[in-house]
Amino acid sequence: MNWEAPALVLSASLFGEANALVHLFTSDHGVAHGLVRGGMGRRGAATWQAGNLVQARWNARLPEQLGTVSGETIQANAARAFGSRISLACLSSICAVTDAALPEGEVYSGLFDDTERVLSRIGTGVGIHGEAAEIATLLRWEMVLLQDLGFALDLSACAVTGVRNDLTYVSPRTGRAVSRQGAGIWASRLLPLPDFFLNFEDNGTPSDWSAGLRLTGHFLARDVFGPLHRPLPAARVRLADIVQSLPGSMTEGDQMPSGKECGDLP
Repeated sequence: MNWEAPALVLSASLFGEANALVHLFTSDHGVAHGLVRGGMGRRGAATWQAGNLVQARWNARLPEQLGTVSGETIQANAARAFGSRISLACLSSICAVTDAALPEGEVYSGLFDDTERVLSRIGTGVGIHGEAAEIATLLRWEMVLLQDLGFALDLSACAVTGVRNDLTYVSPRTGRAVSRQGAGIWASRLLPLPDFFLNFEDNGTPSDWSAGLRLTGHFLARDVFGPLHRPLPAARVRLADIVQSLPGSMTEGDQMPSGKECGDLP
C-alpha cells in the first residue's frame, strides 16, 4: 500500500542513529506514522520539523505496518515560528494536541484544512498584534477540535434564561453558555467566556487568553484526554504557563470547580 499527499508534521523523534519516526496528519488518511530514513540527519532534519507542511509519500506492504516515508517541504511553518516565543508555543501546542487527540487512521478532512490554515499563519504577524491574533486563533481552533471530536460547546444561548446576548460564562459540567444574569449565585463556579469566542473581530487581552486556555483546557482534559488516561500535552501546558506570565494576564486565584461543585450547575 502506498499514498502521496500533503501532510502536516505533528512530531518527529530519533529512531536509531539518524532515522526519524514521524507522525503525519493528512486530509485523506488522518494521522499516519512512518519511518524517515536519515530524517534526523543534517539534510533531513529541517524538513521533518513539527508544524511543517510536506509533500509526503508513505509506503508499506500492509496498511497496519509501519510505513517508510519520504517527502519534501511545501511550507516551512516551523522556521517562521522560531522568531517569537508565543508563535513557537502556539505551533508546538497545536501539533502536540492534534497528535495526542486524534486516533491513527481516522479521517478528519475539515480539521486538517483548519489546522493547515492556522499553522500557515503562525509567525506572519508583527509584534504583539500578530501574537494576539495567533493565540485567539489557536483557541478558536481548539473549539473546532472539540466539535469535530464530538464534544462541541453550546455558545448559542444562555442555558438558564435562553437569552442570546451578554453570554459571559460556560458551565464546566454541560459546556453550555450562561449569561451574566443567569449565572446568579453560581458565577464563581462557572468558567469565564472571553468575548473573542463570539466576536471574531476581537482578539482579546492576556487576561482573556488565560481565561480561554482555562476554558478549552478544561474540556480537552475531561472529554478528550481523560478517557484516554492522558494528561494535557506538555506543549499545551507550557503555552498556558507562557500566557499566564504575560503582563495583564489573570492571576492563579481562580480554581477549577470540583466534580461535586459542578453537580447542580446549569
